[in-house]
Amino acid sequence: MSAWGGEQVERVVADAVAVLRTATDRDWDGTRAGRLEWSCRRTAEHIASDLIAYAGQLAGRAQHAYVPFEITLDEGAGNADVLDVVETTGALLAAAVRTTPPGVRAFHPYPFRSAGPEGFATMGIAEVLLHTHDIATGLGLAYEPPADLCEGVLTRIFPHVRPGETAWPTLLWATGRGELPGRAPVAEWRWSNTLVVPAERLTLEGVTPAAALDLSAGGDGGLRWVEGGPFTGTREAAGMITKAYLDGVHRPEWGMFALVRREDGRAVGAIGFHGAPDGDGRAEIGYDLAESARGQGYATEAVRALSAWALARADVRALLATVERDNVPSQRVLARAGFVQAPDVDDLFAYELRP
Repeated sequence: MSAWGGEQVERVVADAVAVLRTATDRDWDGTRAGRLEWSCRRTAEHIASDLIAYAGQLAGRAQHAYVPFEITLDEGAGNADVLDVVETTGALLAAAVRTTPPGVRAFHPYPFRSAGPEGFATMGIAEVLLHTHDIATGLGLAYEPPADLCEGVLTRIFPHVRPGETAWPTLLWATGRGELPGRAPVAEWRWSNTLVVPAERLTLEGVTPAAALDLSAGGDGGLRWVEGGPFTGTREAAGMITKAYLDGVHRPEWGMFALVRREDGRAVGAIGFHGAPDGDGRAEIGYDLAESARGQGYATEAVRALSAWALARADVRALLATVERDNVPSQRVLARAGFVQAPDVDDLFAYELRP
């Protein structure tokens, strides 16, 4: 899977600025930006503010809140000057993304209180795409961003949105800026960064639809794998995530997590849910390790961490896991994680864990 981050930030900023520079002689202060209440000038300043804020979050490794600073333009700065600032803040975000290790997380409120370099890059790209559209609409300019950037945003921070026929109209619809045939208008929306669940030696990192699509097609999902990984079960689970995403029923917190080793950043396997809890509050889990990572307690550690996260929620009353009868190692993993045997399910041993 090709890298996603600094290069894409630079591209989206360059495309946006190229379009907006054709109208710097217009009255941006007195022109409303599309459907927003803001003027085109205020919206352009907002783009710059978001780009520098995301760069600051990553560079400062903020963990509990936004870094308390704002960007202020010099008195008398014109429209062209604002675009210079957008270019500069875009370059700063691109640099921050490139120089931040993949496992680093920094504070962002939506919805799991943090994001990684890819997440901040994607949010920055989304801000530029959407607000350039707003400004261009207000000024009567044509703006059609690259399809791969729009698709990349949707498959990374809009995992709950069913893909449309084309990515750009889908992103506009998902953010209340357009219509799609057969879908109700969107009045309120938020994007969704990946969930990360910490464990002792591992980090359970949420797998985005972008990564699942790549894994199910035989790629690496943007991860550095140990020898022999990803194993068959991981690719099959990625296929399930892909199908759920394409059907519009994927919920990221009930999806798949890569098991990333803290000591070297390598993925050793995957764990996840077969879907959201049912009406009785029961959710089923499954897991898989590369052969070279087995026998070291990683599966037990991952099951314990994900189980603790799930059972702490009010909507989960029990966790279920099914294991083939001859898979003794997996049965031992569940036993060590506190699961107890339950009635068989379709000729498989079943195990259950309750709070």
